[in-house]
Amino acid sequence: MTLGTSHDTSEFSCDCLKSWWETYGKQQYRTASSILILADGGGSNSSRHYIFKEDLQKLANELGIEMRIAHYPPYTSKYNPIEHKMFCHVTRVCAGAVFTSIEVAKGLINTTTTSKGLKVFASITDKSYQTARKASEDFKKNMPILFDEDLAKWNYRAVPQTS
Repeated sequence: MTLGTSHDTSEFSCDCLKSWWETYGKQQYRTASSILILADGGGSNSSRHYIFKEDLQKLANELGIEMRIAHYPPYTSKYNPIEHKMFCHVTRVCAGAVFTSIEVAKGLINTTTTSKGLKVFASITDKSYQTARKASEDFKKNMPILFDEDLAKWNYRAVPQTS
């Protein structure tokens, strides 16, 4: 889990994915050829925003691994397994706490565990993220994103491109 001190943007979402992959993912999943991302339908990683798709394509190119996105339809994010497997426990640990700094929040989140072995790790990013960014016209015209046949607006892939 990454805590940010700036804005929740598509760039922030992709930086969080990159950080997770470089810190945990590529060691845990050495033979992976793709990453499946279960995402809400709105916010910084909205299924409707070209800028998220452009940032995701840049990340796939940089990491050299396919990014497969499965967005939950609007108002159904409560069915995302992360909501049930992690956030309820983070909420329990933070109940009644007064967040006087982001470090206090990080410290509490880092104490989150369950009897089944879940251990949550938090980090902080101080990077400043620009809001209201728009996707480039070139990206919109030549979008390399591959949309699935079924539910294409919510399911797609960013496949690494070679220069």
